[in-house]
Amino acid sequence: MGKKIRIGTLISGGGTNLQAIIDSCADGKIDGQIIFTGSDVPGVKGLERAQKAGIDTFVVDYKEIIQRAKEAMSGSGEEKRGALRVSEYSNREVLTLPEDFNIEEVRAKQHLIEMDKGVEKVDLFLKSRAVAEKALLDQILPYEIDLLVLAGFMRTLTPYFIDRINTVPGRQRIMNIHPALLPAFPGTDGYADTFRYGCKVGGCTVHYIDYGEDTGAIIGQRAFQIEDGDTLEMVKQKGLALEWQLYPECIQKFALGMV
Repeated sequence: MGKKIRIGTLISGGGTNLQAIIDSCADGKIDGQIIFTGSDVPGVKGLERAQKAGIDTFVVDYKEIIQRAKEAMSGSGEEKRGALRVSEYSNREVLTLPEDFNIEEVRAKQHLIEMDKGVEKVDLFLKSRAVAEKALLDQILPYEIDLLVLAGFMRTLTPYFIDRINTVPGRQRIMNIHPALLPAFPGTDGYADTFRYGCKVGGCTVHYIDYGEDTGAIIGQRAFQIEDGDTLEMVKQKGLALEWQLYPECIQKFALGMV
């Protein structure tokens, strides 16, 4: 067994992939230790799983932060340029854009929203996310992790966040699992998209996060047959069973320096 890597995990829900990773670390199948589990949604079951395993947990409430940021940025003058202060929030923490946030740089790198949507709409998305991502980074960075694992984290990450985790050129440190055989069916509903399209083979993919949506380098994949008579729920259960095997295997490859 080599040196254990320090793993951070992010979730948005029940945390079944998180549990598979917790168990694999405990069983020695991953040469690593989960240092924290963060969630963008308060009160989800995945946080209970982490706490039961003695893992530090935290919540950054994306929904509230993004809503407040968007409302604040709909103002004018100094509010719109970055202070994000709105009088109705005077009794709450003032939202501010990160000091190291450069909208031109982030806009040029991102491939999450097409620019034909309009610069103002793209910038509103990127700025509101940056406020939430800064709150997330404030929790994550003190832990000094080797790998950040998205275990059902249902938020896209912008270049602002990614560049502050991937600080060494050419070394990617954010891993995700997707419920389809990428590059087919990117997005949030891979199993359903696979099923609706009439595919006879489904699967899951572990990949690195880059500046697009599910476009990062593929680390590993597993496939399963979709039989006549399978329901969408049956397809999802087949996929999840493979996810719980594949994700720990790919994390171990990272721990061994193989990816």
